[in-house]
Amino acid sequence: MEEQSVKTAPPKEAGRHYREAKKVTLVSVAVNVVLTLLQIVVGIIGKSQALVADGLHSLSDLLCDFLVLFANRHGSKDADEDHPYGHARIETATTLVLGVILMATGGALLWGAAQRLQDPAALQTVHVMTLWIAVLTLVGKESLFRYMLHVARKLRSRMLEANAWHARSDAASSVVVVMGIAGNLAGVTSLDLLAAALVAAMIFRMGWKQAYHALMELIDTSLDEKDVAAIRATLLATPGVRDLHELRTRRMGDRALVDAHVLVEPKISVSEGHYIAETARARVVKTHDALDVMIHIDPEDDSAVKRSLHLPPRETLLAHLEQQLGTPLPLSSRIALHYLEGRIEADIFLAGPVRDEAFARAVAQRPGEDPFFGTIRLFYEAAP
Repeated sequence: MEEQSVKTAPPKEAGRHYREAKKVTLVSVAVNVVLTLLQIVVGIIGKSQALVADGLHSLSDLLCDFLVLFANRHGSKDADEDHPYGHARIETATTLVLGVILMATGGALLWGAAQRLQDPAALQTVHVMTLWIAVLTLVGKESLFRYMLHVARKLRSRMLEANAWHARSDAASSVVVVMGIAGNLAGVTSLDLLAAALVAAMIFRMGWKQAYHALMELIDTSLDEKDVAAIRATLLATPGVRDLHELRTRRMGDRALVDAHVLVEPKISVSEGHYIAETARARVVKTHDALDVMIHIDPEDDSAVKRSLHLPPRETLLAHLEQQLGTPLPLSSRIALHYLEGRIEADIFLAGPVRDEAFARAVAQRPGEDPFFGTIRLFYEAAP
């Protein structure tokens, strides 16, 4: 059996990935700075709890943007001795932090809105300017979301996509804020606080989803069933692969790590087994954009392999064979040993076209009961 692994390649076009991710994040920072200041200042002056809550949501975006910049810079580094698979999980860890921040922000805002709803003095009519700022925020957040999602999918970055959907959660919350403020201005003063509570709940839910998915990646959860089935089909379609078992997958950032045991013809050469493994590996890397693939070559099912573990190594077997035959093995011979189903099958290749009758007779007359060897076959190779 042989294991084949591929050296980790750096993420595709890491420099371009970093530059584009940095650009989109800086745009997000600029937009959030402006909107945060407008929402909080106008919200406080205009007495809108919903607009203030949305402003605090935007403030959390700023912190998230800085975390994204940090993770993108360090996550795009090449693999090194301490991180042989690269640094992509810095993005995953950052996504987890983003989720926790959102959950904390949403929980705090929800608690504050619930407390104010119990206080009649907190039910006040808001200023009309808060409605215009809420509409401006909605337009800005939705535009930012569409721009960020486009770049995230182009770069295949889960972290950037998480940040884009964070912006969409802001846009969705801004819709609620617009409705709450409009209802307040129409005379239902409690709608502003109800909108603040709903925004808080939306923030918490989005944070939970992002944190959960990041955590699943950090604990090496498998790819979804559809992706695993596709990888299985690719491996089974590789010429020379007879069967497949122990297919394991996990995610590293926006790419996949794959391990698999493939069954091949048991008596092929080591070099042919190596070729099949490399072919299977290359197909998965190309078709499924895997970061790293390890192929373990099996000549038989693993349950059968275990029956051969008691067998001794090559040197011991050859010494035993000479003792059983009562004659030394020809110096020019080439011997292939096949560990199959708990026994040894030996192919002995003798140099020269002339048959070695004495050795052939010794092989034919060897004892029938042997603790190690089953079949022994002789082959005569013509001189080059």
